[in-house]
Amino acid sequence: MEEMQQRRGVEAGVVNCEAPTRRVVLLTLTAVLGVIGFLVAGSVARSATQTSATVSLRRTTLGLILVNSRGHTLYLFAKDRSGRSACRGTCARFWPPLLSQGKPTGGSGVKSALLGTTKRSNGSLQVTYDKHPLYTYALDKRAGQTKGERISAFGARWYAVSATGRAIVKPSQAGTATTTTTTTPYP
Repeated sequence: MEEMQQRRGVEAGVVNCEAPTRRVVLLTLTAVLGVIGFLVAGSVARSATQTSATVSLRRTTLGLILVNSRGHTLYLFAKDRSGRSACRGTCARFWPPLLSQGKPTGGSGVKSALLGTTKRSNGSLQVTYDKHPLYTYALDKRAGQTKGERISAFGARWYAVSATGRAIVKPSQAGTATTTTTTTPYP
């Protein structure tokens, strides 16, 4: 009987010794896989942000306008001065700046000489066209949408940009007696 208890004690000791070892191995393996995943994700994110932005032209209801690589309308902000962005914080969440890590490229019909960049307050480079910082509009969900055109928000109006680098200003419909009010989803 005593011999059986000793065997159980030895077996229990082996099991108790193996359990912590297994835990350490599992924890180490989990940590290594986590670090590898983190490094891969960081590498993918860096490669996504280390590309230059592409600006192209697209025909919309406003005519030919500048768009980003996803076909989303690019806007200028009338409050921007001297090639510098006046849109930060909440403004930049609704009107994300078009950023680039290098010199932006132009598609067919885009004048490459008008493309440039300006440094934002956080150090990132924002694409400019004819010295106007460029933005997309968060509520333009599909390519070709122009929901941000002529919205007055954050202290000035927003306009889609033509191939010449000018704001596209469509005159309001003449002869209509009704007044419409544009509401915006932000303060």
